[in-house]
Amino acid sequence: MRQIDKSINNSIGTFHEQILGGIKGHQSGNLSGYDIKAKDDTLFADIKNKHNTMNSSAAEALFQKLARYANDYKKAKCYWVQILAKGSFCELWSGDINGKEYSHSRVYKISGDQFYALLSGQDDAMFQLYKVLPIAIKDYLKSAEKSKDIAENSALDELKAGTKKSKRSILDQIAFENYRYYLGFDKL
Repeated sequence: MRQIDKSINNSIGTFHEQILGGIKGHQSGNLSGYDIKAKDDTLFADIKNKHNTMNSSAAEALFQKLARYANDYKKAKCYWVQILAKGSFCELWSGDINGKEYSHSRVYKISGDQFYALLSGQDDAMFQLYKVLPIAIKDYLKSAEKSKDIAENSALDELKAGTKKSKRSILDQIAFENYRYYLGFDKL
């Protein structure tokens, strides 16, 4: 089950990188050291699916990498993007990591919804993306059912049970459980 979860998280990360990198004026990093950057070098970002996916050494290395981009590109703002965060925020990233104090005037941590808003100029951009996903998922499931690639697993069974209680669709249930604090998702 852990390997399935890791594969799903990697796919979700790649999905967000491709979507965000496709926003006008931005591009994906494609193994270049950053996940997203502005084509004019005024923004660099590293995307993590969850706020708790890094240990302290990884957090320290990420802060140092983002600070290097900020120092090398004087007009750049650099972001640690947390797609699935505990709340909606955009704030300077500072604090103690491994006993050392870190801060930089242009290094931020930001929730996924706020990052989508920043790049797109639309406050509820992540919610809008979420609203069109059912069409893509429906198309994928149709093709997967035809090729019998869908395997039964307990995660899907748990989701189905949750939807019976909440009366939400599977997609709405997933979104509510993970994004209820984000802009626009309170409408589910």
